[in-house]
Amino acid sequence: MSLFDGLEHVVRENEPLAPFTWFRIGGPAEYFAEPTSVEELGDLVRRASGAGLPIRVVGGGSHLLIRDSGVKGLVLQLSAPAFSQISVAGNVVTAGGGAKLGHLISTAVREGLSGLEELVGIPGSVGGALRNNADSGSADLGQWTRSATVMKQNGEIVVHDRDALRFSYRSSSLDELVILSGEFELEPGDPAEMTKRMQKLWIIKKAEEPQGRQNAGCVFKDHGGMSAASLIDDAGLRSSEVGKAKVSEKNANFIVAEPGATFDDVRGLIELLKSGVEERLNIELETAIEIW
Repeated sequence: MSLFDGLEHVVRENEPLAPFTWFRIGGPAEYFAEPTSVEELGDLVRRASGAGLPIRVVGGGSHLLIRDSGVKGLVLQLSAPAFSQISVAGNVVTAGGGAKLGHLISTAVREGLSGLEELVGIPGSVGGALRNNADSGSADLGQWTRSATVMKQNGEIVVHDRDALRFSYRSSSLDELVILSGEFELEPGDPAEMTKRMQKLWIIKKAEEPQGRQNAGCVFKDHGGMSAASLIDDAGLRSSEVGKAKVSEKNANFIVAEPGATFDDVRGLIELLKSGVEERLNIELETAIEIW
């Protein structure tokens, strides 16, 4: 591990990645690192970039499917406290990219700041939620984002203010290597009322999702105001399965990976659903999950 001399305390070789994803599928990372500080992160990034290694960041793993053969290069996880701090100043909440989106939402509500409660129940990290502009249909994270601090491929740190950011349906202009933190400018609200609303939304959302099995978040983006789940239903694909991967009985936009399911099973089912909807409804579904 000469490339990472002096960083052996945070770098591991051939680390299995399946435990870091909701599907519980995927082979090992050539190098896997959990830096404890921004300085260590920058050092890791510069060394890997200098050696020509691919670099990826794994967040909450709720929208990630990894090949059984694994991943070449360096995989980073921002699990250390340095990347998950959440602070409040006035009506602005600042959250590290490694913080859980749920923790950001609950902190805002507790502090009497409204805007993010609509996103309750969406899994993943703040960094992933920013990059993919997490949304609930009626609200999205981008509309409340005041700035984002990122790290580029060369280790340089840049702050993007609101004017430099672009958010659209489940996507953003944040394409840098690492999202270190985000600032969210919210509105005053009543904590008790927001808590009741959040609890109601949580119950509704969880009733529509598969529980207790290996699955990720929504597999496809909605299309033209139509939910991907309804399109899969309309195409007559609700009972589809490939190997040990099958469409959820609760929500057709979720894929359940039974024990023993492989990458090829899940990827094969994704392609079957995409091609089926396109052939029968002439609509091309776009995946909402990342595939490594």
